[in-house]
Amino acid sequence: MVTEGYRIHRTVASDWREVRDLRLEMLRDTPIAFGETLQDALGHSESEWRMRAARGTAEHGTVLVAIDPAGQWVGTMGGYVPDPAAGPLLVGVYVSPGHRGRDAGVFDTLLAAIEDWARDEGEVLTLHVHEDNARARAAYLRRGFTETGHRVQYVLDAAAMEIEMVKRL
Repeated sequence: MVTEGYRIHRTVASDWREVRDLRLEMLRDTPIAFGETLQDALGHSESEWRMRAARGTAEHGTVLVAIDPAGQWVGTMGGYVPDPAAGPLLVGVYVSPGHRGRDAGVFDTLLAAIEDWARDEGEVLTLHVHEDNARARAAYLRRGFTETGHRVQYVLDAAAMEIEMVKRL
């Protein structure tokens, strides 16, 4: 898929270097947005990165990336179904700082592609966003997600919470 100059790509095992580099960028830029530390990610082996990259074509899961016209990986979103009754869960959302904003369209393009994937997995797309990540919460609200009132403990800090949000597909 090509939209507004960005190509959307489902990751495969051979993308492991790019998946690794983008993940490390994500963790450096917005550490509270993800469930692992930069230190942990730096310790992963090539086989771990290959496994993560292969998630793009997993059964009941996907990882999508946005690639700019110069070939740079500038955004990503993933989804998987942790439990058929729960339906699809949006995870691993990131857009590089220079490609953020409505004018760039990276977030919206990736989200539309994830929603297309999620429709085959359920009727509601769920996500969890760190309570202190106001920028992300606002972005999800603008795109039709609503807060459920449910909170889950943030995996890296027992004193912090993540807010559950949902969107009907």
